[in-house]
Amino acid sequence: MKILIAGGAGFIGSHFVRQMLAQHPAYEIVVVDKLTYAGSLANLKDAQANPRFRFWQLDICDPEVNEAVRGADVVLNLAAESHVDRSIEDASVFVRSNVEGTFRLLEACRRQHVGRFVQVSTDEVYGSLGPEGKFDENSPLSPNSPYAATKAAADLMVLAAMHTHAVPAIITRSSNNYGPFQFPEKFIPLMIAQAMAGEPLPLYGDGKNVRDWLHVEDHCRALDAVLHHGGEGEIYNIGGEFEIENLEVSWRILDQLGQPRTLVQFVSDRPGHDRRYAMNCDKIKSELGWRQQWTFEAGLPETVRWYRENREWLDEMRSPAYREYFARHYHDRERTLARKHSAR
Repeated sequence: MKILIAGGAGFIGSHFVRQMLAQHPAYEIVVVDKLTYAGSLANLKDAQANPRFRFWQLDICDPEVNEAVRGADVVLNLAAESHVDRSIEDASVFVRSNVEGTFRLLEACRRQHVGRFVQVSTDEVYGSLGPEGKFDENSPLSPNSPYAATKAAADLMVLAAMHTHAVPAIITRSSNNYGPFQFPEKFIPLMIAQAMAGEPLPLYGDGKNVRDWLHVEDHCRALDAVLHHGGEGEIYNIGGEFEIENLEVSWRILDQLGQPRTLVQFVSDRPGHDRRYAMNCDKIKSELGWRQQWTFEAGLPETVRWYRENREWLDEMRSPAYREYFARHYHDRERTLARKHSAR
């Protein structure tokens, strides 16, 4: 089997590449990735020597994607701009990558008669929950951020391709992922990096926003199950089924690194910040037999340990451009919060 993974040099994609090479020794794995700031060949260093692995540096919006897809049995679309804060600053690149990119990839799959297309989406397309309840696959789409809106639009493009052109597709929607190799603008690696340096941990609002955390390896095992056994035209929620406030996560990271909890620094909240996510995973469990193997109590310390042992990778990711973005983004919020307090 030949599997093409769009966005395979990113966080989740690189983990999935390693899993597929290890678990399926007869498969050929092709990665297509534009290599934006969050995608790096360093994430695929151990895969590049494998004769069953091939890499194309390519934007999925480009016409060459048709040639890349040729001969693929399965295409997984993990290519996406995914950082909510960046989408608030400028949504145009999200529209191109997440909406147009998905459309171009679907069209290539339709022309090349690919046997299965898996769209990897997010729980954020459902919007925000109150204190009770969970999202299931029938929850209405109600995105609140530009990022979530583009992912919802991409999901709708997939549904349209299924119904109009009979593209054999499946959609997955996962909760917040964490684990090794995650780019340090995301919440958990950001907090780990700041704590390792003994620097303030910027926390939005009151820190009481709740997320459902899923270890990336559990997510990849779910994608493997969907790829092989998922029902055509179906949607599957994938969650860690572990809810915790952002403030509590920050405290756990500081405790594990021997740093004082006073390093938490509350900053002005981002616009439209969703309060709570939680996923109902009954469907994928009952139909495909998937279960989480990682608990957060085991997964978070393992993740902290990985970043401590891979400082060279972390330093490479925290480039001057990254540090400029961090300073501009969080220091501005710190000043905004200070002005609000002074006005009271």
